[in-house]
Parts: sequence; C-alpha cells; structure tokens
Amino acid sequence: MKNKYLIFLLLISLVFAISGCSSSSSSTTSSYNTITGNEAKTMMDESSDVIILDVRTEEEFATGHIKGAIVIPDIEITEKAEGILTDKTATILIYCHSGRRAALASADLAELGYTNIYDFGGILDWNYEVVTD
Repeated sequence: MKNKYLIFLLLISLVFAISGCSSSSSSTTSSYNTITGNEAKTMMDESSDVIILDVRTEEEFATGHIKGAIVIPDIEITEKAEGILTDKTATILIYCHSGRRAALASADLAELGYTNIYDFGGILDWNYEVVTD
C-alpha cells in the first residue's frame, strides 16, 4: 500500500512538473538575430525594404552614419518605436557605436512584438561607407 501511495505521489509530481514546463515554454519568447556587419551589408544590398536603425544619440548620428539609416536613440526605443516603425514584421537592421546599445534596443523591440530584428553591432566594426548628410 505504501509503494502504491509513493508511485501515486511521483506520478502527480511528474504531471505538475511537465505541465509547468509546457506552460512556460508556450509563452511568448522575444528574441532577435545577431549578425555581422558583412551580413547586414549583404541584406542592405539585396533588398531596399530593410530598415537601417541607428540607436545612438542624434549628435553621434550627425558625426557619421550608414546611408539610409534612421535614428531612434536606444533610450527612446520603447516610447517612439511603434510610432515610427509601424510594421512589426519589417526587417530591421540595428546598430550603435560599439554594439551594447544595439543589443539592448533589439531586445526592447522584440519585447514590443517586432519579429524580424537583426543586431549587427557597432559602427566601429562597419567596413563600408559612412555619410554625414
């Protein structure tokens, strides 16, 4: 009788453990892709539909940025993204100065429901043209 009781408790524990795992894994997990600057450049060259997002400050942006980029400082992403980046399925290529802010902004966009995010680090590692217009 004691063995049956232990088996019963084990089975119930197992059911709770499995159901707990499945409910947490079915929740929405926000994520983004990390790519190299070279991969980002290829994506830019192959599609005119990508959005290039610079998450540095306006002042940093003015000193040099990737042609066609728009600027939304990382500290303003959660407040301004949905008003500027209206298509949450658009391909968004994100960079900053060294990569730290791009990663933070990418995570913020993913939390807001954007689904096609590519963090390619910082402009420090960008081997291509930079403009100041």
